Amino acid sequence: MSDQTKPILELKDVSKTYRVKQGLFGRAKPLTAVNQVSLSLKRGEVLGLVGESGCGKSTLSKILLGLEAPTAGQVLVDGEDIGSQDRLSLARRIQPIFQDPYSSLNPRKRIADVIALPLVVHGIGDHASQMQEVRKMLDIVGLPARVMESYPSQMSGGQRQRVAIARALIMKPEIVICDEPTSALDVSVQSQILNLLGDLRQEFGLTYLFISHNLAVVEHLATRVAVMYLGRIVEEANVGGLFDTPGHPYTKALLKSVLTPEPGLGVPDTQLGMAYPNPIDPPSGCHFHPRCPKVMDNCKTLAPDQVATPEGHVECHLFTSKETSQNVSNPAMPN
Repeated sequence: MSDQTKPILELKDVSKTYRVKQGLFGRAKPLTAVNQVSLSLKRGEVLGLVGESGCGKSTLSKILLGLEAPTAGQVLVDGEDIGSQDRLSLARRIQPIFQDPYSSLNPRKRIADVIALPLVVHGIGDHASQMQEVRKMLDIVGLPARVMESYPSQMSGGQRQRVAIARALIMKPEIVICDEPTSALDVSVQSQILNLLGDLRQEFGLTYLFISHNLAVVEHLATRVAVMYLGRIVEEANVGGLFDTPGHPYTKALLKSVLTPEPGLGVPDTQLGMAYPNPIDPPSGCHFHPRCPKVMDNCKTLAPDQVATPEGHVECHLFTSKETSQNVSNPAMPN
Protein backbone atom coordinates (compact mmCIF):
# COMPACT_ATOMS: atom_id res chain seq x y z
CA MET A 1 0.00 0.00 0.00
CA SER A 2 1.46 3.37 -1.04
CA ASP A 3 1.88 6.32 1.33
CA GLN A 4 -0.92 8.17 -0.49
CA THR A 5 -3.51 5.44 0.07
CA LYS A 6 -2.34 4.25 3.49
CA PRO A 7 -4.24 5.95 6.35
CA ILE A 8 -2.07 8.33 8.35
CA LEU A 9 -4.67 8.35 11.13
CA GLU A 10 -7.04 5.48 11.86
CA LEU A 11 -9.64 4.86 14.55
CA LYS A 12 -10.84 1.31 15.11
CA ASP A 13 -14.01 0.86 17.20
CA VAL A 14 -13.01 3.64 19.58
CA SER A 15 -15.28 4.15 22.60
CA LYS A 16 -15.09 6.43 25.63
CA THR A 17 -17.33 5.91 28.65
CA TYR A 18 -17.45 8.07 31.77
CA ARG A 19 -19.11 7.41 35.11
CA VAL A 20 -21.44 10.29 35.92
CA LYS A 21 -23.10 10.79 39.29
CA GLN A 22 -26.55 12.33 39.28
CA GLY A 23 -27.35 14.29 42.41
CA LEU A 24 -25.72 14.14 45.82
CA PHE A 25 -26.85 10.63 46.69
CA GLY A 26 -27.46 9.27 43.21
CA ARG A 27 -25.57 6.29 41.84
CA ALA A 28 -22.98 6.82 39.13
CA LYS A 29 -24.23 5.84 35.68
CA PRO A 30 -22.24 5.24 32.48
CA LEU A 31 -22.19 7.98 29.84
CA THR A 32 -20.83 6.80 26.51
CA ALA A 33 -19.50 9.95 24.83
CA VAL A 34 -17.91 8.06 21.91
CA ASN A 35 -19.50 4.79 20.83
CA GLN A 36 -17.48 2.40 18.62
CA VAL A 37 -16.27 5.02 16.16
CA SER A 38 -14.18 3.91 13.19
CA LEU A 39 -12.61 6.51 10.89
CA SER A 40 -9.54 6.84 8.71
CA LEU A 41 -7.70 9.83 7.26
CA LYS A 42 -5.39 9.62 4.31
CA ARG A 43 -2.38 11.91 4.13
CA GLY A 44 -3.39 15.39 2.95
CA GLU A 45 -7.12 14.91 3.56
CA VAL A 46 -9.46 17.21 5.47
CA LEU A 47 -12.10 15.26 7.35
CA GLY A 48 -14.91 17.44 8.63
CA LEU A 49 -16.59 16.12 11.78
CA VAL A 50 -20.01 17.70 12.34
CA GLY A 51 -22.87 17.32 14.80
CA GLU A 52 -24.75 19.10 17.54
CA SER A 53 -23.13 20.16 20.80
CA GLY A 54 -22.76 17.18 23.12
CA CYS A 55 -22.50 14.55 20.36
CA GLY A 56 -18.91 13.60 21.32
CA LYS A 57 -16.82 15.60 18.83
CA SER A 58 -14.55 17.25 21.40
CA THR A 59 -14.14 14.03 23.38
CA LEU A 60 -12.95 12.36 20.21
CA SER A 61 -10.43 15.14 19.61
CA LYS A 62 -9.05 14.71 23.15
CA ILE A 63 -8.57 11.00 22.49
CA LEU A 64 -6.69 11.74 19.28
CA LEU A 65 -4.44 14.21 21.09
CA GLY A 66 -3.67 11.71 23.84
CA LEU A 67 -5.41 13.84 26.46
CA GLU A 68 -7.95 11.08 27.10
CA ALA A 69 -7.44 7.33 26.87
CA PRO A 70 -10.15 5.41 25.02
CA THR A 71 -12.19 2.94 27.04
CA ALA A 72 -12.03 0.54 24.09
CA GLY A 73 -10.63 0.45 20.58
CA GLN A 74 -7.42 1.69 18.96
CA VAL A 75 -6.06 4.93 17.54
CA LEU A 76 -3.27 4.39 15.03
CA VAL A 77 -0.88 6.93 13.52
CA ASP A 78 0.90 5.47 10.49
CA GLY A 79 -0.15 2.04 11.78
CA GLU A 80 1.32 2.59 15.25
CA ASP A 81 -0.95 2.65 18.31
CA ILE A 82 -0.74 6.04 20.03
CA GLY A 83 -1.01 4.23 23.38
CA SER A 84 2.50 2.89 22.81
CA GLN A 85 3.93 6.36 22.10
CA ASP A 86 5.10 8.81 24.73
CA ARG A 87 3.45 12.22 24.98
CA LEU A 88 6.34 14.15 23.40
CA SER A 89 6.68 11.95 20.32
CA LEU A 90 2.89 12.10 19.81
CA ALA A 91 2.95 15.90 20.10
CA ARG A 92 5.54 16.08 17.32
CA ARG A 93 3.06 14.42 14.96
CA ILE A 94 -0.32 15.75 16.13
CA GLN A 95 -1.05 19.31 17.21
CA PRO A 96 -4.31 21.06 18.16
CA ILE A 97 -5.88 24.39 17.26
CA PHE A 98 -8.51 25.05 19.90
CA GLN A 99 -11.82 26.86 19.67
CA ASP A 100 -11.17 29.91 21.79
CA PRO A 101 -7.94 31.86 21.21
CA TYR A 102 -8.78 33.98 24.26
CA SER A 103 -8.31 31.03 26.63
CA SER A 104 -5.84 28.83 24.71
CA LEU A 105 -2.99 31.36 25.01
CA ASN A 106 -1.20 32.12 28.28
CA PRO A 107 -2.01 35.80 28.99
CA ARG A 108 1.20 36.23 31.01
CA LYS A 109 3.59 35.21 28.25
CA ARG A 110 4.85 37.24 25.30
CA ILE A 111 3.73 36.07 21.88
CA ALA A 112 7.31 35.02 21.08
CA ASP A 113 7.38 32.76 24.15
CA VAL A 114 3.92 31.34 23.41
CA ILE A 115 4.91 30.25 19.91
CA ALA A 116 8.37 29.03 20.92
CA LEU A 117 7.10 26.94 23.85
CA PRO A 118 6.86 23.65 21.88
CA LEU A 119 10.49 24.07 20.76
CA VAL A 120 11.55 24.72 24.36
CA VAL A 121 9.65 21.69 25.69
CA HIS A 122 11.19 19.41 23.05
CA GLY A 123 14.65 20.90 23.49
CA ILE A 124 14.98 21.96 19.85
CA GLY A 125 17.65 24.60 19.20
CA ASP A 126 18.95 27.43 21.37
CA HIS A 127 17.12 30.64 22.18
CA ALA A 128 18.39 32.49 19.10
CA SER A 129 17.36 29.74 16.67
CA GLN A 130 13.99 29.42 18.40
CA MET A 131 13.30 33.13 17.96
CA GLN A 132 14.31 32.84 14.31
CA GLU A 133 11.75 30.05 13.85
CA VAL A 134 9.13 32.18 15.59
CA ARG A 135 9.74 35.03 13.12
CA LYS A 136 9.36 32.62 10.20
CA MET A 137 6.08 31.26 11.54
CA LEU A 138 4.70 34.74 12.19
CA ASP A 139 5.45 35.66 8.59
CA ILE A 140 3.78 32.46 7.35
CA VAL A 141 0.56 33.14 9.30
CA GLY A 142 0.49 36.79 8.24
CA LEU A 143 1.63 38.60 11.38
CA PRO A 144 4.47 41.16 11.63
CA ALA A 145 7.57 40.39 13.68
CA ARG A 146 6.84 43.31 16.01
CA VAL A 147 4.05 41.32 17.73
CA MET A 148 6.70 39.06 19.29
CA GLU A 149 6.92 41.49 22.23
CA SER A 150 3.14 41.81 22.57
CA TYR A 151 0.85 39.94 24.96
CA PRO A 152 -2.36 38.12 23.95
CA SER A 153 -4.53 40.82 25.57
CA GLN A 154 -3.07 43.36 23.14
CA MET A 155 -4.23 41.45 20.07
CA SER A 156 -7.55 40.92 18.32
CA GLY A 157 -9.33 37.56 18.19
CA GLY A 158 -8.20 36.87 14.64
CA GLN A 159 -4.59 37.74 15.50
CA ARG A 160 -4.68 35.45 18.52
CA GLN A 161 -5.94 32.57 16.43
CA ARG A 162 -3.09 33.17 13.97
CA VAL A 163 -0.72 32.95 16.93
CA ALA A 164 -2.37 29.66 17.98
CA ILE A 165 -1.92 28.34 14.43
CA ALA A 166 1.75 29.40 14.44
CA ARG A 167 2.28 27.62 17.76
CA ALA A 168 0.64 24.45 16.40
CA LEU A 169 2.73 24.41 13.22
CA ILE A 170 6.14 25.35 14.61
CA MET A 171 6.81 21.65 15.35
CA LYS A 172 5.94 20.81 11.71
CA PRO A 173 3.31 18.19 12.65
CA GLU A 174 1.70 15.80 10.19
CA ILE A 175 -1.84 16.03 11.61
CA VAL A 176 -3.68 19.05 12.99
CA ILE A 177 -6.85 18.69 15.06
CA CYS A 178 -8.93 21.83 14.49
CA ASP A 179 -11.61 21.97 17.19
CA GLU A 180 -14.07 24.68 16.07
CA PRO A 181 -11.17 27.05 15.26
CA THR A 182 -13.38 29.85 13.87
CA SER A 183 -16.53 29.70 16.01
CA ALA A 184 -15.27 32.29 18.54
CA LEU A 185 -14.30 34.78 15.82
CA ASP A 186 -16.22 37.53 14.07
CA VAL A 187 -17.75 36.47 10.76
CA SER A 188 -15.53 38.93 8.92
CA VAL A 189 -12.43 37.19 10.32
CA GLN A 190 -13.60 33.59 9.89
CA SER A 191 -13.02 33.50 6.13
CA GLN A 192 -9.48 34.84 6.57
CA ILE A 193 -8.60 32.07 9.02
CA LEU A 194 -10.22 29.40 6.83
CA ASN A 195 -8.29 30.59 3.78
CA LEU A 196 -5.10 30.59 5.86
CA LEU A 197 -5.73 27.01 7.00
CA GLY A 198 -6.31 25.98 3.38
CA ASP A 199 -3.08 27.62 2.24
CA LEU A 200 -1.08 26.04 5.09
CA ARG A 201 -2.47 22.62 4.23
CA GLN A 202 -1.06 22.97 0.71
CA GLU A 203 2.25 24.45 1.84
CA PHE A 204 3.04 21.93 4.60
CA GLY A 205 1.14 18.87 3.31
CA LEU A 206 -1.01 18.80 6.44
CA THR A 207 -3.82 16.41 7.29
CA TYR A 208 -6.73 18.04 9.12
CA LEU A 209 -9.48 16.71 11.32
CA PHE A 210 -11.79 19.73 11.26
CA ILE A 211 -14.44 19.68 13.99
CA SER A 212 -17.32 22.10 13.57
CA HIS A 213 -21.07 22.58 13.88
CA ASN A 214 -20.97 25.08 11.01
CA LEU A 215 -21.74 23.18 7.82
CA ALA A 216 -20.90 26.12 5.58
CA VAL A 217 -17.37 26.15 7.02
CA VAL A 218 -17.00 22.40 6.57
CA GLU A 219 -18.20 22.56 2.95
CA HIS A 220 -15.56 25.23 2.25
CA LEU A 221 -12.59 23.34 3.68
CA ALA A 222 -13.27 19.60 3.97
CA THR A 223 -12.72 16.83 1.43
CA ARG A 224 -14.81 14.30 3.38
CA VAL A 225 -17.46 14.70 6.09
CA ALA A 226 -18.45 12.47 9.01
CA VAL A 227 -21.75 13.22 10.78
CA MET A 228 -21.83 12.37 14.50
CA TYR A 229 -24.92 11.81 16.61
CA LEU A 230 -24.88 10.73 20.24
CA GLY A 231 -21.39 9.25 19.99
CA ARG A 232 -21.89 7.42 16.69
CA ILE A 233 -20.88 8.24 13.12
CA VAL A 234 -24.27 8.00 11.38
CA GLU A 235 -23.04 9.03 7.94
CA GLU A 236 -19.73 9.52 6.16
CA ALA A 237 -19.26 10.67 2.58
CA ASN A 238 -17.22 12.85 0.26
CA VAL A 239 -18.09 16.48 0.78
CA GLY A 240 -19.79 16.87 -2.60
CA GLY A 241 -21.90 13.77 -2.20
CA LEU A 242 -22.99 14.56 1.34
CA PHE A 243 -24.08 18.11 0.55
CA ASP A 244 -25.73 17.19 -2.77
CA THR A 245 -27.41 13.91 -1.80
CA PRO A 246 -27.45 13.43 2.00
CA GLY A 247 -28.69 10.02 3.09
CA HIS A 248 -29.37 10.01 6.83
CA PRO A 249 -32.42 11.98 8.04
CA TYR A 250 -30.22 13.66 10.65
CA THR A 251 -27.80 14.86 7.96
CA LYS A 252 -30.71 16.27 5.99
CA ALA A 253 -31.97 18.08 9.10
CA LEU A 254 -28.54 19.60 9.72
CA LEU A 255 -28.37 20.86 6.14
CA LYS A 256 -31.83 22.39 6.51
CA SER A 257 -30.63 24.27 9.59
CA VAL A 258 -28.17 26.39 7.58
CA LEU A 259 -29.32 29.99 7.42
CA THR A 260 -29.63 31.48 3.94
CA PRO A 261 -29.45 35.16 2.92
CA GLU A 262 -32.72 34.93 0.99
CA PRO A 263 -35.25 37.45 2.38
CA GLY A 264 -38.55 36.21 3.73
CA LEU A 265 -37.42 32.66 4.52
CA GLY A 266 -36.91 33.33 8.23
CA VAL A 267 -35.30 30.83 10.58
CA PRO A 268 -35.28 27.33 9.04
CA ASP A 269 -37.32 24.59 10.73
CA THR A 270 -35.24 21.42 11.09
CA GLN A 271 -38.21 19.50 12.56
CA LEU A 272 -35.86 18.07 15.19
CA GLY A 273 -37.57 19.74 18.13
CA MET A 274 -35.74 21.40 20.99
CA ALA A 275 -34.81 18.37 23.11
CA TYR A 276 -31.52 16.55 22.60
CA PRO A 277 -31.53 12.99 24.03
CA ASN A 278 -30.00 12.35 27.42
CA PRO A 279 -26.67 10.59 26.73
CA ILE A 280 -26.85 8.88 30.14
CA ASP A 281 -30.17 7.30 29.16
CA PRO A 282 -30.13 7.15 25.33
CA PRO A 283 -33.19 5.99 23.36
CA SER A 284 -33.46 2.31 22.49
CA GLY A 285 -32.85 1.01 18.99
CA CYS A 286 -31.73 3.80 16.69
CA HIS A 287 -30.82 6.68 19.00
CA PHE A 288 -32.21 9.17 16.49
CA HIS A 289 -35.70 7.64 16.24
CA PRO A 290 -37.51 10.01 18.70
CA ARG A 291 -36.60 12.96 16.46
CA CYS A 292 -36.71 11.28 13.05
CA PRO A 293 -39.47 12.30 10.60
CA LYS A 294 -39.17 8.91 8.84
CA VAL A 295 -39.21 6.67 11.92
CA MET A 296 -40.38 3.06 11.44
CA ASP A 297 -41.35 0.43 14.01
CA ASN A 298 -38.01 -1.41 13.89
CA CYS A 299 -36.15 1.89 14.51
CA LYS A 300 -37.47 1.89 18.09
CA THR A 301 -36.05 -1.49 19.03
CA LEU A 302 -33.22 -2.38 16.64
CA ALA A 303 -29.97 -0.46 16.20
CA PRO A 304 -29.19 0.03 12.48
CA ASP A 305 -26.23 -1.60 10.78
CA GLN A 306 -23.68 0.32 8.77
CA VAL A 307 -24.68 0.27 5.09
CA ALA A 308 -22.26 1.09 2.27
CA THR A 309 -23.31 3.86 -0.12
CA PRO A 310 -21.71 5.12 -3.36
CA GLU A 311 -20.16 7.99 -1.36
CA GLY A 312 -19.28 6.26 1.92
CA HIS A 313 -21.61 4.70 4.49
CA VAL A 314 -24.74 5.44 6.49
CA GLU A 315 -26.38 3.94 9.60
CA CYS A 316 -30.11 3.98 8.93
CA HIS A 317 -32.88 1.38 8.60
CA LEU A 318 -34.18 3.24 5.55
CA PHE A 319 -31.13 1.98 3.66
CA THR A 320 -31.81 -1.65 4.54
CA SER A 321 -35.37 -1.67 3.19
CA LYS A 322 -35.98 -3.01 -0.30
CA GLU A 323 -37.54 0.20 -1.60
CA THR A 324 -34.77 2.45 -0.31
CA SER A 325 -32.07 0.12 -1.61
CA GLN A 326 -33.53 0.56 -5.09
CA ASN A 327 -33.58 4.34 -4.64
CA VAL A 328 -29.96 4.40 -3.48
CA SER A 329 -28.85 2.40 -6.52
CA ASN A 330 -30.65 4.87 -8.82
CA PRO A 331 -28.96 8.28 -8.56
CA ALA A 332 -31.76 9.87 -10.60
CA MET A 333 -34.26 9.32 -7.80
CA PRO A 334 -34.99 12.44 -5.72
CA ASN A 335 -34.15 12.65 -2.01
